[in-house]
Amino acid sequence: MPYGYVIAQINVSNTEIYSRYIKLVLPTIEHFGGEFLVRGGKAESHEGTPPGDRNVIIRFPSYDAARQWYHSDEYAQARQLRMSASTSVQTIVEGV
Repeated sequence: MPYGYVIAQINVSNTEIYSRYIKLVLPTIEHFGGEFLVRGGKAESHEGTPPGDRNVIIRFPSYDAARQWYHSDEYAQARQLRMSASTSVQTIVEGV
């Protein structure tokens, strides 16, 4: 079965609130069998301007697991914190 990936490009506007999000999010990801592959770090963009300067890639066991995590009650509180402290594009894709 193909993996599911959440790919996020994030522009953090409130680092204090965002740090609270970081503490809350990992247990929700692990609950759905996910793991971080990319979480910040160096990045170089080409051929356009990304919507944020923080890049995140999370791998889940399947596309459905990624969707279930994003829409879950477990992630809801963390998601609200992230949305209050940043703008982003969150994309869920099926991959290898």
